[in-house]
Amino acid sequence: MKLESANRKQAKIKMGIMGCSGGGKTMSALLIAFGITQDWNKIAVIDSENQSSHLYAHLGSYKVLNLEPPFTPERYIQAIEVCEKAGIEVIILDSISHEWEGRGGILDIHSNMAGNSFTNWSKLTPRHNSFVEKMLQSNCHIIATIRSKQDYVLNEKNGKQIPEKVGLKGVTREGMDYEFTLVLEVDIKHNAIASKDRTGIFVGKPEFRVTFDTGRIISEWCNEGTTIDQIKSQIENCKNLEELKKLYIAFPELQKNLKIFFVTKKAELEKQELLNEHNFNQNGTTSH
Repeated sequence: MKLESANRKQAKIKMGIMGCSGGGKTMSALLIAFGITQDWNKIAVIDSENQSSHLYAHLGSYKVLNLEPPFTPERYIQAIEVCEKAGIEVIILDSISHEWEGRGGILDIHSNMAGNSFTNWSKLTPRHNSFVEKMLQSNCHIIATIRSKQDYVLNEKNGKQIPEKVGLKGVTREGMDYEFTLVLEVDIKHNAIASKDRTGIFVGKPEFRVTFDTGRIISEWCNEGTTIDQIKSQIENCKNLEELKKLYIAFPELQKNLKIFFVTKKAELEKQELLNEHNFNQNGTTSH
């Protein structure tokens, strides 16, 4: 056991994108994923939506794992592990609603079990929890899309029970949104708003359109909130190659974004070292 100072260095986002069919959940997830990693080859979609993720192939060469029924928690876990072993950085689960309500999912399994309903849930809950735990413990960024449907309540008006809309309800186990660090809700016009946000990035902000920049901002939050401009300044202040190397290793998720700055500074430092070596050989002194 070891006590450590709290920090977000190299944290992995675990987020949900909830919305009705046609709201742009998959597209939003792909845009955020690329904003995070800047490399389509490091993005994988676990597709349980009848291969709908292939519709966005024009965006880039991301990977797709087509998941077919039965949609058991164990098959989702296996699919995540396949992506992890392949070196994927961002896994999009499109969608996790099937694990709950799809063919072979938790509700389907429960309805086909004989015996006491309550006892049966004691067998199924650990299986669902294992799936949730796999998402949360993965070393990859996880973006889970969640189907939603309009939720209603009955209110009495003039002696009659009148159904009234009370917002969207995700098709997954009650309370699943509490498991994620960030949950975005997208509407039919493709506008997004945060319904849960432990990052503080979107708190109190009006609805917006998801872009690559949304993912970039999330990526910066995952790296202790360090901005690209701050890292640029640290690169410029490196006095030798060892310092530059340590900085490069410290921020793996920003390496692609800042490659040109690291390369430029490396060339500058190598040139300075050659000059220092030349001066030392000439007169036994080192220039500063």
